Amino acid sequence: MSLEEKIKRINELYHKSKAEGLTEEEKTEQQTLRSEYVANIQANLRGQLNTITIENEDGSRVNLGEKFGNKKSH
Repeated sequence: MSLEEKIKRINELYHKSKAEGLTEEEKTEQQTLRSEYVANIQANLRGQLNTITIENEDGSRVNLGEKFGNKKSH
């Protein structure tokens, strides 16, 4: 399932939950799709941040991906 298809299905389930409620199976599907969506967004952001290079005042450059890329957050 593509990301756009997942977003469409997440929205369908959201609207159904507001209109008539979801079955337990649909609630599980909704949670799974949301988790996959969030993981995808985090991976994309992490990939973008890992390409950032900062130039210091002394002219040296620091690649943030190399400096912080392998560290775990809280």
